[in-house]
Amino acid sequence: MAETIKPAEAAANSVPRIEWDDSKMSTTYANVCNVLGTREEIMLLFGANQAWQSDMKEVKVFLSNRVVLNPYAAKRLHALLELGLKEYEARYGELKL
Repeated sequence: MAETIKPAEAAANSVPRIEWDDSKMSTTYANVCNVLGTREEIMLLFGANQAWQSDMKEVKVFLSNRVVLNPYAAKRLHALLELGLKEYEARYGELKL
């Protein structure tokens, strides 16, 4: 007798398992981020602000990383960041800019 597979089970079985390989990952600290974009890509620029005096006339930001995303990946990142920040604020309080 053949086993019947329900559509939901079939869909669940067709989703690949994701393995996160961090063996070549590096970590960089950034306290500054900027976003640039064109029709085909969104660029995230990360760096560190070295200013430590409040009365400085010019602040130099040393850029360390650029992440280039297609618009679909940028939209997914936006959704993930929004969810992550909502969870953070629920736990630690509202972040005010």
